[in-house]
Amino acid sequence: MKTKGMTDAQFLDLLQKVLPEATPNPALASAIYACVAREVRLLNSVKSLEKFCTVGSLPDLEPATVQGFREQLAGNFGPENVVVEATEDGSAVAIEIALPDRKISNRIKVVPPGSEPEEEAKVPFVPFPVALPEDPELLWILGRREDLAPDQAAIALAGIEEEFWESKAGQKMQRDRVEKSFAEFVSRVPAAALADHGLKRHYKMPEPLKVFRRLQAAEA
Repeated sequence: MKTKGMTDAQFLDLLQKVLPEATPNPALASAIYACVAREVRLLNSVKSLEKFCTVGSLPDLEPATVQGFREQLAGNFGPENVVVEATEDGSAVAIEIALPDRKISNRIKVVPPGSEPEEEAKVPFVPFPVALPEDPELLWILGRREDLAPDQAAIALAGIEEEFWESKAGQKMQRDRVEKSFAEFVSRVPAAALADHGLKRHYKMPEPLKVFRRLQAAEA
């Protein structure tokens, strides 16, 4: 049975509960709890900074903007541990944070309002069922980008299969006596390998072709 992991708050509550049982010294228990809680907060602050540097930006390099950002970092890591400086070309702000066990270096982009690049419109996927000549009634349910013609999708799929069996993973499977078949390929190929060529797999197992037969209208 799968269980969800603890939240940081749940972990700290549990630690606070078991520490007095693990040590009869209240001062030691309190010190251990304080150190662990500080480390948890520090790790969360690092994760938040890394995420912000990846997806976020500063609107400008005005002193007030940079100072506000510096103060925010200082609140999380301590003012004596934070260095924030604009890069020479003015396209980003370089960040250095000194932690007890390491130094973090990162940068945050400077993107003036209105100059953000427009997001590329996502091309929708359409059904791309595939059958083999030797068994045309057995369908693998795939998808292809709408701007990818069926013939192009078929060529791409054949190329992906060839690359898959020539890869290290594919070679290992063959050594392990996995059958070199389309069925094994479809069920084992990484989703990213398909996505890179505008394809995706809806289901790993094939479906038999179902011929729809209309019910005859009841005779009057």
